[in-house]
Amino acid sequence: MAQKEYTVIIIGSGFGGQASAINLLNNDIHDFCILERRDFMGGTWCQNTYPGAAVDVQSPLYSLSFEPYPWSQMFAEQHELERYTHHVIDKYKLREKTITSTNVEGMKWLEEDKIWEVSTPTVKYYAQFVINATGPLSNPIIPDFKGKETFKGKSFHTNNWDHSYDYKNKRVAIIGSGASAAQVIPTIAPEVKELYVFQRTPHWVLPRPDRKFSAWQQKLLGNSFLYQFLRKLIYWSLETRVIGFKYSPFLLKLLAERKAKAYLKKAIPDEILRKKVTPNFTIGCKRILLSSSLYPAYCRPNVTLYDATQGIQEITEDAIITQDGKEVKVDLIIYSTGYDVTGNTIAYGVTGKNNYSLQTFWNEFPRAYLGTTVPQFPNLFLITGPNTGIGHTSAIFIIESQLLYIIKSIKEVLVAKQQAIEVKASAEEKYTTMIHEEMKQTVWKSGGCKSWYQSKSGHVIAMFPGFSFTFRNMANSFKANDHIIS
Repeated sequence: MAQKEYTVIIIGSGFGGQASAINLLNNDIHDFCILERRDFMGGTWCQNTYPGAAVDVQSPLYSLSFEPYPWSQMFAEQHELERYTHHVIDKYKLREKTITSTNVEGMKWLEEDKIWEVSTPTVKYYAQFVINATGPLSNPIIPDFKGKETFKGKSFHTNNWDHSYDYKNKRVAIIGSGASAAQVIPTIAPEVKELYVFQRTPHWVLPRPDRKFSAWQQKLLGNSFLYQFLRKLIYWSLETRVIGFKYSPFLLKLLAERKAKAYLKKAIPDEILRKKVTPNFTIGCKRILLSSSLYPAYCRPNVTLYDATQGIQEITEDAIITQDGKEVKVDLIIYSTGYDVTGNTIAYGVTGKNNYSLQTFWNEFPRAYLGTTVPQFPNLFLITGPNTGIGHTSAIFIIESQLLYIIKSIKEVLVAKQQAIEVKASAEEKYTTMIHEEMKQTVWKSGGCKSWYQSKSGHVIAMFPGFSFTFRNMANSFKANDHIIS
């Protein structure tokens, strides 16, 4: 089997992988490669091409801080996000650093050599440092519905949309009603014969404050100074949401939930339908959906919503059977059923010191110091690791914050002419305890819902419990005493 060796290996070529690579280049670290399992680069916004796909954070903030872009609208759609992604990849010449169609099957720390062995089907790669940037929304889940495999129509997950299939004038079922479904439903509803939505739990919905940018406004966005000014305005306006999510449930209900209820009442006149889509938990406990078109789509005559009381009993060759025995004939089943976010968030096996597996360390729940490093796993860094999710602002802000810590860690080793850096178990324990103590105050823990933010243990794993600038300050303050450098 062929072998290749690098100083750093980055796994994944989405925004996390791109930002990692550019930060390495900016710090004069050129001996690295990016491994990408797909046959194309770009991650989420090149993979998720379902109808209606768009970002739910304002585009000027949902972008790399050092790479302004003349966005055409406030909330960019998938095709524009894909263009931006390729713009970044090409500008920084990352294609020549990337090996596509390379699926990582496992990783092992070789203690004697103080190096990581990264196994793929055809090549063993070796690196002093590994940055895992595979992303939290990269492993789609389809529940094991009874009879699922017997269905003879077409079916696929929103993450793997089959554009060769023409859904127009077809009977379509979409299973799930979260963020992706909320974009698909209003987009395809006018074109299908019948659309059946199977909702497990409703979400709170707020209108989407979108707007198109004129040509002169787009030109202004290309100005770095003005771009940074707009980013700051958006950033600080969003950051105030944490006050409600964590510090003032009363304010959350008074402002956000009151607004959501008023919007719901105005958008859905039918009381029975309105009751079906009204959540029984505090707003913010689950992801808030931003959509001005979802509720109108539910009101269409060709759209039928089935709630949890009418859920799926089984799937047959040509139909979905509901819990109350109704047979719903369908040609296409779209699974909008989410991702494995709080279980094993890395798809491949990782073995650290003393043959200790990351999966064993995460047996109770995933955890990491700054959501980035784990004791007994030297020189391994996790982009968007446990408790780095953010419910109110841009995930890219958190990624760039993590990279402040990652680059400092790598340079600590290289400048000292050492081989490895490892977070102390006591430091990780202290950090994780703090995270989950702080989490008790948040709506994600106390809002009365069961969401994908939580692991089976009941711990909220996906979210960071506080202001994003707090996380950035912690990531930017490297604490040598929390680490072992050898």
